[in-house]
Amino acid sequence: MADLKYPRAVVKVSGESLAGDRGFGIEPEVVDRLVLEVEAVHKAGVRLGLVVGGGNIVRGAVASQQGMDRVSADYMGMLATVINALALQDALERHGIESRVMTAIRMEQLAEPYIRRRALRHLEKNRVVIFAGGTGNPYFSTDTAAVLRAIEMEADVILKATKVDGVYSADPVKEPEAEFLPDLTYRDVINKELGVMDAAAVSLCRDNDMPVIVLNIRRPGAILAALRGERIGTLVT
Repeated sequence: MADLKYPRAVVKVSGESLAGDRGFGIEPEVVDRLVLEVEAVHKAGVRLGLVVGGGNIVRGAVASQQGMDRVSADYMGMLATVINALALQDALERHGIESRVMTAIRMEQLAEPYIRRRALRHLEKNRVVIFAGGTGNPYFSTDTAAVLRAIEMEADVILKATKVDGVYSADPVKEPEAEFLPDLTYRDVINKELGVMDAAAVSLCRDNDMPVIVLNIRRPGAILAALRGERIGTLVT
């Protein structure tokens, strides 16, 4: 662990990234590629937590905009994160990586309830902990859940895994001339509405001095390189 700048980390994995190019559901090949990245990080000695979204199955905010009760929609989104977490756990353990799924909503037949001290103990035993169910409360995003868990787990950094190389001044898919932004402050993200995370999550990072690295999950070795301190993606501090 001597060559690690960030020996304890939380990785936020969006639900959409698990769907691959299909845009919905779970693509096994994509999950396996992610697990290979996690395996390399795990072997390097990083104490790792994963927070997974559910947008590949249902997005509470979108369902709410379409007329569904917001609270019900958000709980559906939380359940979607549990489905994704179980898929990740299965893939991890097929690769010989011991893991635990912990949920903010109690469902003991499937996973452990989230208890901070128990989660810390799992990390100490070098298990990958997958945090599901968001914060357990409606109106809060899984980005906010990732920040909250990172703070509680005394992580050194949050890695936000995306489909692009970092943060740009505009959507690089729609605007090819968009400028890549290698360094940002929390204030920049909020004031310029860059969409790195929602305002609540960014404010929580700022108040607790939690750095965020936004990187491309599709780039092989990106997670481990970032944890070693290499300049990968965009650093928000």
